Amino acid sequence: MPNNWYDMELHMVHLSNDPNVKNNITVIGQLYKIGHPDAFLSKLLRDIKGMTDHKQERSKGMIDPNDIKMNGKKYYRYLGSLTVPPCTEGVIWTINKKIRTVSKDQVKALREAVHDYAEKNARPVQPINKREIKLYGND
Repeated sequence: MPNNWYDMELHMVHLSNDPNVKNNITVIGQLYKIGHPDAFLSKLLRDIKGMTDHKQERSKGMIDPNDIKMNGKKYYRYLGSLTVPPCTEGVIWTINKKIRTVSKDQVKALREAVHDYAEKNARPVQPINKREIKLYGND
């Protein structure tokens, strides 16, 4: 994976209830650089801005992940851990190789909605150590 800093990351965390599954947490990740607004986030912007006055978590209903339109045919996969407490290990990470764009206004709205909570509890980037990172997919 490229060793760059990105302006935003989307993490979709999936948990299996199957007791026979060894690694029951999977995270699908998407990286963003500042640029054109993201169409998916544009649809949610009013709801995101409406959450800035509330400190408690609220449900906004179901979202179809197909609406995110990741469109990447290549992806990285590695075994890691959650990035927030309790930092559970044995998490299968899949990161889309294609970098998407997000506007500065969209990033600002998200930061205001979470009151920078994520910045205060996210674990620092960890060294690769001997972890294998594999690239999959077609051109």
